[in-house]
Amino acid sequence: MKRWQEFGVVVAALLVSGCAVRFSQRSSWDVQQIQQLSAQLEQFRSLAQLQSGEADNLRQARTQLDQRLSSDDISIGFDERGLVVRVLDRVLFDSGKAKVRKEAYPVLNEVARVLNNQAVGQPVAVEGHTDNEPIKRSGWKDNWELSLARARAVLTYLVQEQGVEPSRVAATGYGEHRPIASNETPDGRRMNRRVEIVVLPQSARAGGGGSVSEPPRADGGATTYTK
Repeated sequence: MKRWQEFGVVVAALLVSGCAVRFSQRSSWDVQQIQQLSAQLEQFRSLAQLQSGEADNLRQARTQLDQRLSSDDISIGFDERGLVVRVLDRVLFDSGKAKVRKEAYPVLNEVARVLNNQAVGQPVAVEGHTDNEPIKRSGWKDNWELSLARARAVLTYLVQEQGVEPSRVAATGYGEHRPIASNETPDGRRMNRRVEIVVLPQSARAGGGGSVSEPPRADGGATTYTK
């Protein structure tokens, strides 16, 4: 962790000194380097919250998942929550459905392998997301219901088919309320329709119980299911 701490100090010093703020006066190579540093700083902030053993395990987990899964439809990285595996809906589900496609089993099997080895014991959040297109013909009440059903389907597969410990995992549906791209374009909506499997720090608890929470709030609060 000392190396990450030193890296964070260096980047922070650059930001404070103003060395990384005048993009218009820098070459494209400089801008690219600064963007890379920013991404690494975000990773540093996430890993700094973990114990050294956790951080090492999650770095190994990311490396393995990157090697086996990373594609245009699947991305692996760190954010403030922890290690995030982001899978677009078309990998996992048919349009408007919440049953995991057989073609998605190898993807989830690789994720489960890491959860059961490199990330053993870490809490796991499975988060469902949609675009902002209203539900019309698929039979779901709304996007919240669809997003939660998809998160639950992924959770159930990981637990029942791949042996992930039930007490570690929770499923949450956010509907359209946490987009990562603009819903104004088809490509943006495609990016927003996704499931994120988040490996959380040991200090977080996925919870337990086995019931669906109260209905979602109008302010964008999520519905949650714990196994």
